[in-house]
Amino acid sequence: MNKEMLKKIFLPLLVLVLIVQVWLGIASVVDEFPTPSSTYTVAFGGINADGDEVEGSLADPFYIENQDDKGVFWQIMASLQRVFGGFALAILVGVPVGLFIGMSKNAQYALDPFIQIFKPVSPLAWLPLLLFIFKDINATAISTIFITSIWPIIINTALGVRSVNEDYMNVAKVLRFTAFEKVMQIILPVAVPFIFTGMRLSLGIAWLVIVAAEMLTGGIGIGFWIWDEYNNLNYENIIIGIILVGLVGFFLDLVMGKIADYFDYTKKGGE
Repeated sequence: MNKEMLKKIFLPLLVLVLIVQVWLGIASVVDEFPTPSSTYTVAFGGINADGDEVEGSLADPFYIENQDDKGVFWQIMASLQRVFGGFALAILVGVPVGLFIGMSKNAQYALDPFIQIFKPVSPLAWLPLLLFIFKDINATAISTIFITSIWPIIINTALGVRSVNEDYMNVAKVLRFTAFEKVMQIILPVAVPFIFTGMRLSLGIAWLVIVAAEMLTGGIGIGFWIWDEYNNLNYENIIIGIILVGLVGFFLDLVMGKIADYFDYTKKGGE
């Protein structure tokens, strides 16, 4: 095992120890705040501080009691379904709009001010209006994700188009390429790495948004599960939910990062 690998293992463990110490410090100051040991017991089961046997929240993540009472696995899957629904819509709309903006100065002048205005709007600001329009939990969550995650795709796609070498565009004029041929043979090969970078950012935003959206809309989902545990005063499960959200988000970002790297010719050229 080389020195670099040891650093990659040791340094995160060191940070983990510091996090646990801070966690213990908070638990010693705040009354009834969950400790690492009590959270572990609630997660995987065992005997709690009062001597009672606890069935862990993660001991049976696949259980289904009824439509509204399901294990953590199904809560996460419900959230992921909404996330990928909104994310897919963002790709279908964002990529063509980004190509249009990148290829047309007039489109950039017309649309850029509105992109800059709507991009920083919080997803929580959209929720009441979208809930009023759709009156459906799933449609509201998906549309909220779509609206708030589309901007990185549009911006990065347009950036990718504008990064195409002007000489290539001149060659396309000489060869009398159609607009479709120009996009497929010249623009997309250059813009694809930018597009996937935008998609990576968009997916991260989508996963971030779904937790807040589900807390307000209710129904099944990891966000609502966390909020429901708060209402039931199960604070250990809140921390468990936070860790699960972080782990799933990390996995999604890792996968999208690998896909983006695969299509990034600049990194391939440097290897």
